[in-house]
Amino acid sequence: MPSGSETADMNEHNKPSKNVIAHISQFADDNLTIVRNISTCVGIAGLLIIARSIRLITKFSSATDIPARFIERNISIRGRLRNITEEGLEVEHVPIYVPLLSRLLTKRQSVSLLDVRLAGVEMTAEGQDWIAGQLRPAETVWLRLIARQNQTLHCLVSVNRGSLFNTCVNEELLRHGLARTSPLVGLDPHSQIYWSLYKRLLKAESRAEKKGKGLWKEESRWERAKHVFRNNTLLRSVRKLFKWTSGTREK
Repeated sequence: MPSGSETADMNEHNKPSKNVIAHISQFADDNLTIVRNISTCVGIAGLLIIARSIRLITKFSSATDIPARFIERNISIRGRLRNITEEGLEVEHVPIYVPLLSRLLTKRQSVSLLDVRLAGVEMTAEGQDWIAGQLRPAETVWLRLIARQNQTLHCLVSVNRGSLFNTCVNEELLRHGLARTSPLVGLDPHSQIYWSLYKRLLKAESRAEKKGKGLWKEESRWERAKHVFRNNTLLRSVRKLFKWTSGTREK
């Protein structure tokens, strides 16, 4: 058991540390607003560093801006439809919105459009017209990243039709016979994802073929008869002879 003198020495030794803690507590109480603001700034800075490191709130202005891991994992990003081209779509990327941070970053980012192709789809002119009729200007679309080829993104493009219904534009074009399936650019033909997506698209195309839609629409008997009549060599010769004799008589 410590003697009285030893106890006194211990109390004297603890006084400085207690005084320091007391001063800090008193400062915090007297400057509570400043302390809160510092904590808020530190928290925002931390969120900004984390968000930027995983590119959640970054606006992608070109295909090369998108991290390779996004494409390797086939991550979906959001965008607004701006134009429909002969080969695909032009989409403005819309990053995840974070209050305060998004406003700060958006001011520094220019508006550029991503060149998007419909993965596994060879679109027709009728397909372009269908997209123009189905998708509204500036409508929100989701791009599931499949591959990147220079400045072009190959994606599965989807739109939300109600809370539970999600429409894949690639499949709908094939299902209506307004496009043909094509090889999935940028993917290993032997990979699992290649065959998984390719089977999915072929199934949609097969449906259109069975129902005779669009490109697979069969001509009626009358249309086939007219086609045969127009392309028959003997009948063409007869028509030419008839025109020649008619012209001779008029002279």
